[in-house]
Amino acid sequence: MNSDFDVVVAGGGPVGLMLACELRLGGASVVVVERRTEVDRTIKAGWISTPTAEAFYRRGMLPALAEVQQRSVERFRAFVREQQGTGGSGRPPRAPAAFAGHFAGIMLRGELLDPADPDFVNAGPAKDIGHVPQQEIERLLTERARELGVEVRGGTELTGFHTVDGGIEVRVAPAADGSGEVIRAHWLVGCDGGRSTVRKLAGFAFPGTDPQITGHQALVEMTGSEALRPGWNHTDTGMYVHGPMPGRILTVEFDGPPADREAPVTAEQLQASLRRVSGAEVTITGVRTATRFTDHARQAADYRAGRVLLAGDAAHVHSPFGGQGLNLGIGDAMNLGWKLAAVVRGRAPEGLLDSYTAERHPIGAWVLEWTRAQVALMRPEPRAQALRQVVAELAESVAGTTYFAKKISGVSHRYDLPGSHPLVGRSAPDLAFTDGTRLADLLHDGRALLLDLADDAGLRAHAQGYGERVRVVTAACPDGPEPAGLLVRPDGIVAWAVGAGDGDGDGIADALARWFGPGRRTFL
Repeated sequence: MNSDFDVVVAGGGPVGLMLACELRLGGASVVVVERRTEVDRTIKAGWISTPTAEAFYRRGMLPALAEVQQRSVERFRAFVREQQGTGGSGRPPRAPAAFAGHFAGIMLRGELLDPADPDFVNAGPAKDIGHVPQQEIERLLTERARELGVEVRGGTELTGFHTVDGGIEVRVAPAADGSGEVIRAHWLVGCDGGRSTVRKLAGFAFPGTDPQITGHQALVEMTGSEALRPGWNHTDTGMYVHGPMPGRILTVEFDGPPADREAPVTAEQLQASLRRVSGAEVTITGVRTATRFTDHARQAADYRAGRVLLAGDAAHVHSPFGGQGLNLGIGDAMNLGWKLAAVVRGRAPEGLLDSYTAERHPIGAWVLEWTRAQVALMRPEPRAQALRQVVAELAESVAGTTYFAKKISGVSHRYDLPGSHPLVGRSAPDLAFTDGTRLADLLHDGRALLLDLADDAGLRAHAQGYGERVRVVTAACPDGPEPAGLLVRPDGIVAWAVGAGDGDGDGIADALARWFGPGRRTFL
């Protein structure tokens, strides 16, 4: 089929944009259709996990994230000054604690993280990035997508599609007037959120659990805020959060879902909810941004149906507790992008896409269970309160904090890949080399990497015939012991590894063929 693009991505939020960037790095032509015309200013996730920071780091974007984090830290300091009442007194505010996340509103103290845990140490400088709001992620990815040549059509929405021989025809229309056109492509990916039009039209099963809570999050102007305690607070009527920036509030009530989740959130509703759960006579005088949320938890049974795939909230929805939604979606995009690009460019068979659901679905299912557990622990009733106290005591230990932080951030996740080496299926360690570079520096262009750390000509010979698909690098690490060789996929996952003295590296040929096709130049 003659096509206008290789891939249509429906949805221009962070997940859709990240996927589009990964597809372009892999050589696919991409168009993103998005009904919004500017970055969504609705208050959403305020942090990113270590695996998400690693993804940006491996694409050369860590300095940009560090700049954003610095601004976020300044906003936190402003909030602390406001709470301390120091104003212009000149007394320096306390520095923000190392960010370790929370479980069910139980804060995890960063100073209790095990500093030697390899899942954090191996991430390199990415482990120091966390305070990055979702809006900034979307802004950075919009700029990067355009730099890479992704066509982003704002003010346009998908209205329908149907498959044709060898491809798919996607109907799109300007969001305002309903007129439209047809875009011909080989593939369609729905990154269009929890109410995904793509998912519904394609008929994906979306089983799960119904909501039981009503939550609000907002940035407001208010009086009487001195009566609110900063941080996460459990009360007899629900839960509220004040901070970590001036004017930010969050409330959770456990009396069922909202009657109309789509209705605008008013200052009166926010004020009433905040008063109910806090008991403080706070008056909200203005609303800068507000959103309503619930805890419905659902997941597509499969992430692919023919030439249609799902990623991000289109594939799974859950409560926002723990801030895992954005991070889970970025993981989807990193996993799918290089695989779909390889299929599009004829470098791999369609069967490679089966590994997308196989690898990502279990992680999505785990996140849904993790968020359900948090909601159960937050409930304002005696049994949940007693259990919460037990969990809080566990979280006050090094082992407990490290366990919860690793689970929330996703650094302990592993794909079930062939191979006995402990690194296989895990995020690649950010090795430092004697020439001053690091492993992440070798992944900026989105290619796979065969890393020879033992100057083994036999190992390098396995990559002959893969051309530009697999970069081969011989390097040395000053701080061994390290693996003698690593095969790192474009998404940063170790596909094969061999330790020093472990023989001639059995399995490297199979791993190369499994992920990157036959090793012959005519396959390029």
